[in-house]
Amino acid sequence: MKDKPSSSSFVKTDLTSGKQKNKIDLCRRFSLDPKKPLFSFIGRLVGEKGADLLPGIVYKALLRQEISILILGEGKAEITAELSSLNVHFKSDLACITGFDEVLAHQIYAGSDFLLMPSRTEPCGLNQMYAMRYGTIPIVRRTGGLNDTVMDIGDGGFGICHVQASVKDVTDSINRAIELFGKKKKLLEIRKKCMRIDHSWNKSAQEYLNLYKSLTH
Repeated sequence: MKDKPSSSSFVKTDLTSGKQKNKIDLCRRFSLDPKKPLFSFIGRLVGEKGADLLPGIVYKALLRQEISILILGEGKAEITAELSSLNVHFKSDLACITGFDEVLAHQIYAGSDFLLMPSRTEPCGLNQMYAMRYGTIPIVRRTGGLNDTVMDIGDGGFGICHVQASVKDVTDSINRAIELFGKKKKLLEIRKKCMRIDHSWNKSAQEYLNLYKSLTH
């Protein structure tokens, strides 16, 4: 996909075929299996983002489950080195791309089934909002802006949440995601719910306006 996909054009196309096309393109490019659920991480490879957990998550998850993992980011050399080593070991199920490419990032949002955000701290968080516009379900730690913007599917929401920034909590969430992936009707409902969420400034501005009006009364 040469151009960055706009969320509006993605919404107007059929969700299932749109995601599948992007997923197939991604998997072909990085030698992954498009039939498996695709989990992605996009961001800085630093402790604040929980990226130091990724090697343990990758090893534990891929050792036990039939999934694919795609990582795009740059940061601490030791994390990059560990992921590169795992890439050799799990070369048919793992792809690690060092650096940042905005066009590729948006295709990953569009083509992935789930987005991993095991952040230790996250004052706001944008990745989960980008992902949801493409019908990609965020897997997040309950912290900061992630806790504010993602509600767990167990509570009638549209994401998968965990409490601790730990390998166990994230892999437990991955197991929940795999279970959801097998329930195609439910998966589609959650994806559509994600895409309907409005995090735009238009909505925020209206909420502020309503608040000010209520105070003046």
